Amino acid sequence: MVPLVACSSEAAPGDTVDAFLNAFAKHDLGGAARQTDSADSARKQLTEVWKALEPKSVRVKVKEVGQDDGAATADASYELDWDLGGNRTWSYESHLELRDQDGTWLVHWAPTVIHPKLAQQQAIAVQGQQPELAPVLDRDGNLVLSPTRVVSVLLEKDKAGDVNAVAGALATNLSGIDNTITQQSILDGVNKAPAGQPYQVVALRQSDYDAVKPAIYDLPGVRFTSAPRLLPNDKAFGSAVLPGIRKVVEADLTGKAGWRVITTDTTGAEVEELYAKAPEPAEAAHTTLSVGVQNAAQAAVNTEPTPSMIVAMQPSTGQVLAVAQNALADQQGPVALMGRYPPGSTFKIVTATAALSEGKVNGASPVGCPGTITIDGREIPNSGKFDKGTIPLSTAFAVSCNTTFAQLASQMGPSELSDAAKNLGLGVDFEMPGATTVTGSVPQATGIVERAEDGFGQGKVVASPFGMALVVSTVATGKMPTPSLLTGQTTKANSTVTPVSPQVLDGVRAMMQEMVRSTPALAGFPDLRGKTGTAQFGDGVHSHGWFVGYQGDLAFAVLLTGAEVSSKAVAAATRFLSGLS
Repeated sequence: MVPLVACSSEAAPGDTVDAFLNAFAKHDLGGAARQTDSADSARKQLTEVWKALEPKSVRVKVKEVGQDDGAATADASYELDWDLGGNRTWSYESHLELRDQDGTWLVHWAPTVIHPKLAQQQAIAVQGQQPELAPVLDRDGNLVLSPTRVVSVLLEKDKAGDVNAVAGALATNLSGIDNTITQQSILDGVNKAPAGQPYQVVALRQSDYDAVKPAIYDLPGVRFTSAPRLLPNDKAFGSAVLPGIRKVVEADLTGKAGWRVITTDTTGAEVEELYAKAPEPAEAAHTTLSVGVQNAAQAAVNTEPTPSMIVAMQPSTGQVLAVAQNALADQQGPVALMGRYPPGSTFKIVTATAALSEGKVNGASPVGCPGTITIDGREIPNSGKFDKGTIPLSTAFAVSCNTTFAQLASQMGPSELSDAAKNLGLGVDFEMPGATTVTGSVPQATGIVERAEDGFGQGKVVASPFGMALVVSTVATGKMPTPSLLTGQTTKANSTVTPVSPQVLDGVRAMMQEMVRSTPALAGFPDLRGKTGTAQFGDGVHSHGWFVGYQGDLAFAVLLTGAEVSSKAVAAATRFLSGLS
C-alpha cells in the first residue's frame, strides 16, 4: 500500500477522510455519518460519544491515507485532540478503512473509527476523580483540621407521611449526638423549609452516622447525602476560631480534580481505561495556632461555671496561638475574639502608660491610695474601700488602687487615654483572614468623671480578650504586633500607631512584675508579668474576673465572665501556664 497522491479531479479516498473528520470536528454529526457506509449506526454512536464527552472543541489531523494500486479499499490514520473543558485534553491516534462503493468512497463504519479500543456494544464515559482535601496544620505541623466524611440527614415533609412520628424518631436517636435536636425543632425546621426542598436535620460525622443508621435509615421521607469536610478530631477544639479558618482555606485545599475516560459495556460496567489524569492534592494550609497551647487554654476554662475564655498570642510575631472558650461562651459566639467587656483594672496598664508618657510620674513616685476619692461629686472606691495611704505608683498598680488611677486619669486631657490605648493596640481594627476581631473601644472623654472612671477600666471603656492579649503583647515587645491566624495571609490594620517609648514600657513592665510578685498564687511563675482586673457590668451588682499577662514570648488574656473576683481568673491562668510544661 502506498500513500495516495491526487492526480485527477476524480473522487479520492482522502477527500472522504477530510469530509468525514472535518464534519465531525465541527459537530456536524449527520454530515459525518453520511460519509460512512452505515449512516444510521454512525450517527447514533457519534452522538452518544459526543454527549458523553461534551467537548468544547475537537481538532483533527490526517496523518496518512494509503491505497494499493487498483484496490477498492483504502486506509487512513489520523490524530484526534479533544478539549473537554476545565484544562482537560485528550489526544490519541486512530484509523479507519474506506471502501469504494460504485465509484464513491465511504468510511467503513466501526466503533474503532472513534477510538481504536472501542468495541461493538460498548460506550465511552468520563469519570471525575476528586482528590482528598488537604489538611490544616498548626505551627508545629500537628493536625488541626483533617478531611472527614460528613453525612447530612435530610427530611422531606411531603414524603414522610406521619411527619410528627418521623420527627420524634429522629429526635430520639439524634439528641444524644446533638442535644439541641428535639421533635419540635425538627418540625419547626421542616415547616419553614421552602416548598419542595428538604430540611437538613443535622450533619453527622461518619462515625456518628454509622451509630444511628440502623434506627433512622428506613424512616419515610428521610434521605442522606455525604461529602468530605474539614473537621477537628476533637469537636470542642478551637470552636470559636476554626469555622473562620475553614471558610478561608477550604476552597484552596480541594486540589485539582483528576479524570478518566473509560469504555463501558451494555450494563454500564467499566471495561477498559482509555486515559487517566490523576488528581493533584493541594498542599496543606498552616495556621498560627499551637495545638499544645490551645489544649492547655481549653482545659483551663472548660470547667468554669460561667462563660469563660482565653486568647494567647506570640508577642514577637503577633501570631495567634490559642482561642479557647468553654461551652457556655460558645453559645454566645466567638466572644473571645470580638466580645466587648469592661476591662476593669487590667486597663490600668493603659492608664499607667499614659501617665508615665506625660513624664510627671514614674514607678517610684509617691501617690495617694485612699479608700475612696470623690471627683466632681462622684465617689470612687477601692475594692472593699481598702486604704494604703501614700505608696509608690508601682505598688498602687500592684495592689490595684482604683482611687490612684482615677485621680491620674482625671488630670489627663480628653484624648490621652484613648491615644495611649490605641498605641498599645486597643481600638485598632484589623482585617485578619480567618477571623473577625474587635479589640475594643476607648472613646475620648470630655468629662472629668468619665475620664476618672475610664482610668480604672469602667466608664465607657470596653475590650475583648483578643484586644487585651494584643495590649500585653505590645508591652512585651515595645511595638504593636500585627496579629495573624493563617500563615501566608496578610492582616491589614485600619490605622498606624505611635510606638510607646522604651522608658515608659520599662516602667509598665516593672509594675506588672511587682503585681505578679505580690500575688502568692503566681509565685511559681517568676518570669511572669501581669495584671488582674475585676470589672463591674450591667447594674454593677456583678463583676467579671480578668487576668492578662506575658511570660517570655507568650502573651495571654483570661476572662471569666460573672466570676465576681479576679482570683478565679488568676487560678485559670495558672492552670493554663502549668498545662504548657
